[in-house]
Amino acid sequence: MKALVKTELGFGHLEVLEVEEPIVGADEVKIKVEYAGVCGSDIHTYEGHYKVKTPVTLGHEFSGVVVDTGENVKKFKIGDRVTSETTFYICGECEYCQTKDYNLCNHRKGLGSQQDGGFTKYLVARKESVHHLPEHVDFQSAALTEPLACTYHAAKKANINKGDVVVVLGPGPIGILQAQVAKTYGATVIITGLDNDKIRLDKAEEIGIDYAINIQQEDVKELVNTLTNGYGANVVFECSGAVPAVRMGLDLLRKKGQYVQVGIFAKSEIPFDFEKVIQKELSINGSRSQKPSDWEPSLVLMNNQSVNAKALVTHNFDITEWDDAYNAIKGGEAIKVTLTTKE
Repeated sequence: MKALVKTELGFGHLEVLEVEEPIVGADEVKIKVEYAGVCGSDIHTYEGHYKVKTPVTLGHEFSGVVVDTGENVKKFKIGDRVTSETTFYICGECEYCQTKDYNLCNHRKGLGSQQDGGFTKYLVARKESVHHLPEHVDFQSAALTEPLACTYHAAKKANINKGDVVVVLGPGPIGILQAQVAKTYGATVIITGLDNDKIRLDKAEEIGIDYAINIQQEDVKELVNTLTNGYGANVVFECSGAVPAVRMGLDLLRKKGQYVQVGIFAKSEIPFDFEKVIQKELSINGSRSQKPSDWEPSLVLMNNQSVNAKALVTHNFDITEWDDAYNAIKGGEAIKVTLTTKE
């Protein structure tokens, strides 16, 4: 079968290769991939910024149909519509594994990075990571369960109350999903972007985000102050990984406000206005990936149409058309890209 494989580290080295079809283990589920989403981390891996075990088939956001199960698998049967968490292996012994914070296990191995992922026809997942798709969640939406689970995880880092003003910085797929999740708490949500984010800001407005603001054209602080009688935002989610956004986020927050860092920075060391953290008594949280308890609630949000994930998908390509997919993402014409395989 064909697979989109990162063959070695560094820029590029992503090739369509013929690989062996995986054989299901006793505690594994074999899935025929229907759709696989392209994540920002896949782009970073392609560009050589992320280290993965090579060679490896990329793709950790996917949905599909069960085609085989191991002898110890009782919960799933052939024909089931499913998605899967990215976790393929954990040590099971550390403090984080004991609390099911698998995203923090030092020995964790993930699909699409240390274990072959979804940019292909078939993959195997550990049975504990697989989830049935609810009735009203189609395959393309389900391929976005993982990024939605990441934003659900981030939302739990903040105490969002009905009527709060929440600002999401960065209108990429994660930012738009984050804004939708914040709306489910009853918050008034502002999402921000730049001139080149018009497609994304228009989409955010189309699916019901309260305010989609181009900060190069409008004063977001003035809007926040108007909505909060000058106090400032209750919560800021930074989803862009842009250093100027951090400074803006801290400035927009009210005293005792909550800041959650979701986006990944190009460099690990960034200038940070700690004076505002001190003087405002801000709460600062990081949010890494997702964990098992984030998945079923995320599927429920899509099933009851509280979150419209499919609206973010603007392009679909075959895995052999990676260059086209990459250019659509880097050129700004795509919001979310999914991949399929025709074979």
